[in-house]
This record gives sequence, structure tokens and C-alpha cells, in this order.
Amino acid sequence: MVNDRITDDRDTALSADDLAALRENLHEQRVFRQEQLKQLRQAQQTQQAQQAHQLSGAAANRTDASRDRRAGPQAEVRGKLAASARMVLADVEAALARMDQGGYGGCGLCREPIDRARLTVVPQARYCTRCQQVREAGR
Repeated sequence: MVNDRITDDRDTALSADDLAALRENLHEQRVFRQEQLKQLRQAQQTQQAQQAHQLSGAAANRTDASRDRRAGPQAEVRGKLAASARMVLADVEAALARMDQGGYGGCGLCREPIDRARLTVVPQARYCTRCQQVREAGR
């Protein structure tokens, strides 16, 4: 895995190798989320095409009724998955932009460095652990 290339985790300073490994991880996450969104869009389009075909066809039978009962919850789950994927993708894109601008690895609130261990696990993190906890407690 890419994160195995991160060196000594005892401090917060990021080496050029650390940044390269984190950038690669973020690029992999970007590709994964883009593919996930593509698959969710295709599933939604397939379902819509099936529903349009059913409406134009003969009267629905039991199988069609059962499929219709499942379609609503499936569409809801796909919608929630897509929203989550879009949110993570936006975070990944923002992290890559911070890297390009030289601001990656600094907390967006307290401006202190984000721990390397946190960035290794959540490379798109905007906040240090303490500030993230404060933000979550305020919700």
C-alpha cells in the first residue's frame, strides 16, 4: 500500500517522499470515487430505463410489483452513497489543491501541523485531531 512509504511517524514534518506517497494515495482515492460515482449513475440510469419500459408495457404482474417495492429503497441508498462519494471526492480535490498551493498538512483552524499518523490514515484531513474533535462536538 502507498502508506507504507511514509517514513518515521514520530513528528509532524512531512518529507518530499511523504508528500509524494500522500499525493499518490489521494490520486488513487480520486480515481476510486470517480469510478464509484460513474457506477452509481449507470445503475440509476438502468433503473430509470426499466421503469420507463414498465410504464410503456403491459399491466404489471407480481414480479414487477416486487421489483417496484425494492426500487425506492435502492434508489435512496444509491443517492446516499453518491452524496457521500461526492463529499469525499471534494475533500480529496481540496487536499490536492492544498498540496499544489503549499498549504497541505496544516490545520485549517489552529494552523498547527496535522500529525503524520492522521494524514497517513486520512490524507484529505483538513484539521488536526483536536480541532476535528471540537468541530464534531459542536454539531
